[in-house]
Amino acid sequence: MQDWSQFGAIAWPLLIALALGLLVRRALLVLAAHARARAATHLRARIAQVVAVPAALALPLLFLSIAVTATPLPPEWAGRIQHWLGIGTLLCLTWLLVRAVGAVERRILREHPVDVADNLQARRVQTQTAVISRVIQGAIILVGVALALMTFPAIRQIGATLLASAGIIGLIAGIAAKPVFGNLIAGLQIALAQPIRLDDVVIVEGEWGRIEEITSTYVVVRIWDERRMVVPLQWFIENPFQNWTRSSAELLGTAFLWLDYRTPMDEVRAELQRLCERDSRWDGRVCVAQVTETAETTIQVRLLVSARDSGSLFDLRCAVREGMIDFLAARHPGALPRLRAEVHEPGAGAGAPRRRGSGGETDSPGAEESREADPAAPPAARPS
Repeated sequence: MQDWSQFGAIAWPLLIALALGLLVRRALLVLAAHARARAATHLRARIAQVVAVPAALALPLLFLSIAVTATPLPPEWAGRIQHWLGIGTLLCLTWLLVRAVGAVERRILREHPVDVADNLQARRVQTQTAVISRVIQGAIILVGVALALMTFPAIRQIGATLLASAGIIGLIAGIAAKPVFGNLIAGLQIALAQPIRLDDVVIVEGEWGRIEEITSTYVVVRIWDERRMVVPLQWFIENPFQNWTRSSAELLGTAFLWLDYRTPMDEVRAELQRLCERDSRWDGRVCVAQVTETAETTIQVRLLVSARDSGSLFDLRCAVREGMIDFLAARHPGALPRLRAEVHEPGAGAGAPRRRGSGGETDSPGAEESREADPAAPPAARPS
């Protein structure tokens, strides 16, 4: 009977604590489910959602710890059980702090959306928040696990032994952990100096893409053809790259055309202005046509336009290039590059050549002489 009474003295407090813990856990999980449904609009619901899930595990452990102290267990057994319950509670607290940092991050990101026209400030805030949040969460996990491990006497002894040879161990650890700490420091530099931000348009290793994700160790670049390039954080600190949206998303772009010397530039400029004004992707800043190069038979015309962002600029350049080619082909076919040659008919004198263009027209000798006198006309018998 004494054994049964001793067993009951041990079992009843543990069973009561376990039942009470399961009841509280069930209630907290139900609360978390209701809070999740209202988290989008209520601050208290978001706080409850963050706290309820870790508490649903920590409170049963706490009840068991209290129950163990009320049982007549041997001190050695009670000490071991309290030790493991304490480690579980410490890890639950670490989990709670990590969730709290994540909740603050989501709150800041929600208050600074990037799906607006002028999102420069929002992208700056989101980049800083994402990087700093990852660093803080990593530090919390590291400290929590370290504190849990230090509760074991054997590990404390190992720590004391390592401290005795801190010079050699520190040197070896520093060399081994150089990439980790390098990326960590690079992450802090990116968060503060912000050479890149979320949704920035960049050119990395010759690839055009947008910054899709910034973690504590690497950056994910979404390339235009839906590929993903994963780049270490430290690379952005040590290597040059292009950032097309560093201070503004507005850009200038060019479309080049090789045309004939007889191209009417005034009409080209008027047509370019018309093409830009009827295209919604043009931002109204720059619309210029210039002759930027001359060759022996053709001229290079640069069509310079501007747009609000890189995607709109690329489409606008293509539209301007296609529209100008259609305009010249319909209104001024002579402005397109042509191949000219001198044709001598059999039996005709050497001084009476007949000139043919690529369209099959034939000029008289007098016209030939007048064209040779025109300094703007290209030499004969050369492709243009």
